[in-house]
Amino acid sequence: MPEFAYTARDGSGAALAGRLEAGSAEAAAEQLLARGVTPVSVTPARADAAELLNQWLGRLGSTTVPTEALMLFSRQMHTLLKSGVPIMRALRGLQESAPDARLAEAVGEVRQSLESGRELASALARHPRVFSPFYVAMIRIGEVTGRLDEIFVRLFHHLEFDKYMRDQVKAALRYPSFVIAVMIVALLVVNIWVIPAFAKVYEGFDAQLPILTRVLVGVSSFVKNWWYLLIGGGAAVAFGFRAWVATAAGRLEWDRIKLRLPIMGKIILKATLARFARSFALAVRSGVPIVQALSVVANTVDNDHIASKIEGMRDGLERGESVLKGAIAAGIFTPVVLQMIAVGEESGSLDDLLDEVGVMYQREVEFELKTLSSQIEPILIVFLGILVLVMALGIFLPIWDLGRVAMKGNG
Repeated sequence: MPEFAYTARDGSGAALAGRLEAGSAEAAAEQLLARGVTPVSVTPARADAAELLNQWLGRLGSTTVPTEALMLFSRQMHTLLKSGVPIMRALRGLQESAPDARLAEAVGEVRQSLESGRELASALARHPRVFSPFYVAMIRIGEVTGRLDEIFVRLFHHLEFDKYMRDQVKAALRYPSFVIAVMIVALLVVNIWVIPAFAKVYEGFDAQLPILTRVLVGVSSFVKNWWYLLIGGGAAVAFGFRAWVATAAGRLEWDRIKLRLPIMGKIILKATLARFARSFALAVRSGVPIVQALSVVANTVDNDHIASKIEGMRDGLERGESVLKGAIAAGIFTPVVLQMIAVGEESGSLDDLLDEVGVMYQREVEFELKTLSSQIEPILIVFLGILVLVMALGIFLPIWDLGRVAMKGNG
């Protein structure tokens, strides 16, 4: 999201200056007005060399700071801010006691950015390998609503749940990964040593081999003679995929594909919607106008496809539609959730019911993760059975045919 430099005046007429991130200059001005300050000028800000370097490093990989360290930082920031400790003093203390050197360095640079007039969200955004876009977007909600302490504790619980999800997925995939690794090794052994040995035997047959056998022999010959092309092709595909996902169009399409993946797609969708519901509930409860809340929350879902649906809801609200009608048009919510949105909109308790939606989705995600291994194993067994059947038929069909011909000759 672009960054804008601004000058403004607060209620007492004192001059203010700094930076903030927004979709446009008009959106930046709206953010300032929501904080009770009057914008004087809003202009696009130029990224300095250090910021460009940090953004480039952020594209190379995910966060380099352990999740546990970021969880501890979030929890401590919540405690300090809730206790009334000024943010600069809180950051100074956490910089000195940070358990990770990279986090301590990032916190120190965030302090310097705040001293130069940047907002906290903009300062954190300069360190994409430490603070994810979701983390930054949530902090921005906290700055808009004036509830940073609550946002930090929510981020702590979010990081805790994300860690739980990763641990559950790793545990569920441990056995399938082992089986797949053994299958790959077995395929390499069969293609490099077993099938070539049988191919020499088949050369002595004065008959055409079955098509399945010919395919296996051809694949074995290709793997044995052109293995470097396979490795190079795999590396090229991986590099091309990363480059494609790095583009806006590629990321949008990949985020759409992820939601359609078997088994994992529904888990990703429910986790994303739980994140949206809780963030939206917090913004609405804090008094942020619904249209502006949707604009900010769209950045917290960490899925461009879902974000585009949320922005579609915002556009509908701007045309005078209800939240329910926008949610129906988005096509991403279940009937139960749509009913809760309808009741919440009619009763004026949309924030409370959205919180319940977030809890409901989170419980469903936890259940899906606990049963993930049992959902994967049948698919793995069927695939393994088909592979063994193809290999066995391809290798032994010629021998079986030869045996039948020999028996007929003897008869």
